[in-house]
Amino acid sequence: MNNYFSIGKLVAVFGLQGEFILKHSLGKRTSLQGVEALFVEERKNSFIPYFVQKTSIKDHEHVFVKFEGIDNKEDARRLLQMGVYMEEADFKKQTASSAPLSLLGFTVHDQQLGILGVIEEIIEMPMQVLAKIVISEKEVLLPLNEQSLVKVDKKLQIVHVDLPEGLVDIYLA
Repeated sequence: MNNYFSIGKLVAVFGLQGEFILKHSLGKRTSLQGVEALFVEERKNSFIPYFVQKTSIKDHEHVFVKFEGIDNKEDARRLLQMGVYMEEADFKKQTASSAPLSLLGFTVHDQQLGILGVIEEIIEMPMQVLAKIVISEKEVLLPLNEQSLVKVDKKLQIVHVDLPEGLVDIYLA
């Protein structure tokens, strides 16, 4: 994905003026200050820019967002549950350094196998975080948890892991 980073999705319409509640995984309370546009994935790999008219914080993982040109509930409803993306520069400014999402674009280095690939997506589930990388054109999901994560080198953008033996082979078989 050419420098668009997934931050969450539009989970509800709020009020009568076409405002949304955006559920994000930026890892901190944010009003998205300084972000001029968010990109909505209306179709697979089709990112449509929507210019931000105003925002306000709801809580740690939700923000109220009003887009230009969407002025009523009906117009807003058609974008519900769609993924929301940010350009790389905005993403880096808005993401908490401790948020799993901040690892997007980092290289994964396993202690036994060496360099595996670049993190293309972070999937946050209730009990664990998965990093999606591609090896030999195959999608590989790697757990990032206390057992597998050795260290994160933010300066060199490398995630050092010690994966269970055979885990990567399952995906490549």
